Amino acid sequence: MLIRFFRSEPAAAIVLLLLAAFALVVANSPLQDAYHHLLEAKFGGLSIHHWINDGLMAVFFLMVGLEIKREMVGGALSTWGDRLLPGVAALGGMLVPALIFVGLNWGSSDLMAGWAIPTATDIAFALGVLTILGKRVPASIRVLLVGVAIIDDLLAILVIALFYSGGLAMSWLALAAAISVALVVMNKRGVMSLVPYLVLGVALWVAVYNSGLHATLAGVMVALTIPSRHTEESAVAPLNILEHRIVYWVNFGILPLFGFANAGVSFSGLGQDAFIGSLPLGIVLGLFVGKQIGIFGSIWLLIRFGVARMPARVTWSQIHAMAMICGIGFTMSFFIGGLAFATSPEHLDATKIGVMGGSLLSAIVGTLLMRRATAARQDELSTDEATVPEPA
Repeated sequence: MLIRFFRSEPAAAIVLLLLAAFALVVANSPLQDAYHHLLEAKFGGLSIHHWINDGLMAVFFLMVGLEIKREMVGGALSTWGDRLLPGVAALGGMLVPALIFVGLNWGSSDLMAGWAIPTATDIAFALGVLTILGKRVPASIRVLLVGVAIIDDLLAILVIALFYSGGLAMSWLALAAAISVALVVMNKRGVMSLVPYLVLGVALWVAVYNSGLHATLAGVMVALTIPSRHTEESAVAPLNILEHRIVYWVNFGILPLFGFANAGVSFSGLGQDAFIGSLPLGIVLGLFVGKQIGIFGSIWLLIRFGVARMPARVTWSQIHAMAMICGIGFTMSFFIGGLAFATSPEHLDATKIGVMGGSLLSAIVGTLLMRRATAARQDELSTDEATVPEPA
């Protein structure tokens, strides 16, 4: 029973949610001082909180990079035609939430750094919701959501690299570039062993960390150079082998630790701005309203003007529900929030409240809408089957 649970798709999202909820409980209990002291304890020159967000999360970004490459090479995004609809939808799903946040926080220079927080989609939670709803949800909706979330992750990585990196140290940046070139050369020369890629990956993490770019980007750079083709000696590509080896460690180790380290908000002493101020409100509305407008609106325009085709056996109500489910930001939104307000604990607490509020609203309402839309679609199909005349 327990093994079956951990192998199920919603399991990762459930464990992450439980650890995040536990962090909230601890942060509002007599253990709150011990909680904060634990996270700030130093190890190897960095705090435990720092190791989780910059070190372990690099492995999470490695897995994200592997997923992106797998889908681009032979999955749901393997052709430009496959990429068009989810690509434009993901872009719309980032632009509209960002505009909503900027509109609500215009003129507050200290808050504008958080513009990218409501632009992210948590693929683990989103897919977990669809899995809970069962097999009645059309496969094409799942493929569309995967495509949107994967491209959303790619765009989020670009945003982190361009807008949330510090002053660049050119010597370390040059070293990171040299290591990246070495990784590409190994790929081109057909090196299939994972060991040299991972050894150089550790060196790349050190170089990127010291360069001023965010250290987790090293995980993505390594992932994109891992060979995705198999050989005569092995029927499984190194990319698939590595993804299989780290997926459970990431889903049931790294992400729950990240949730525990970043979701703990003490409500004592927080003013009303932490709950209904422009910062949390911009995040909530960005995730809950902006995501569905940006994603659904982009898909509607592309199909309406004949640029893309409607996914098979899908209704507009299901696409709208899928767009709302994409408003579950959580992991990546927490991560970007930590980068935006790393030196402002008060703004960071308001960010966490906004992310949790917007994500929960999107999950609950999106689930209800998808269940209703799917049930309505099943009724339509049943009616159509019942009215088909029998052959004479």
